[in-house]
Amino acid sequence: QVQLVESGGGLVQPGGSLRLSCAASGSIGSVYFMSWYRQAPGKQRELVASITPDKMTNYSDAVKGRFTISRNDAEKTMTLLMNTLKPEDTAVYYCNFLAGPFNYWGQGTQVTVSS
Repeated sequence: QVQLVESGGGLVQPGGSLRLSCAASGSIGSVYFMSWYRQAPGKQRELVASITPDKMTNYSDAVKGRFTISRNDAEKTMTLLMNTLKPEDTAVYYCNFLAGPFNYWGQGTQVTVSS
């Protein structure tokens, strides 16, 4: 059974940084898209960043220039480096792996940006 486990969330002051990690366990096979999503209270889940196997990246306008996504296919891991965090970045962050016909989600990790 495949599981995605996120780590690295927490409370940080505005302007601070956090690094989120996502690791897959189990036999997942080749992963195509790896993505981070987030969901703030009362809002829909939104795509934050994604990365393809050839390391092409895509970011939402809200995080472009502040967040960096990366992946390690040998270890089946993905990270999201978040800099210059703002209160509006507060949300539960989810990792997502698309592997063949399967779409895997992590359980989410809370990021709170507050002074």
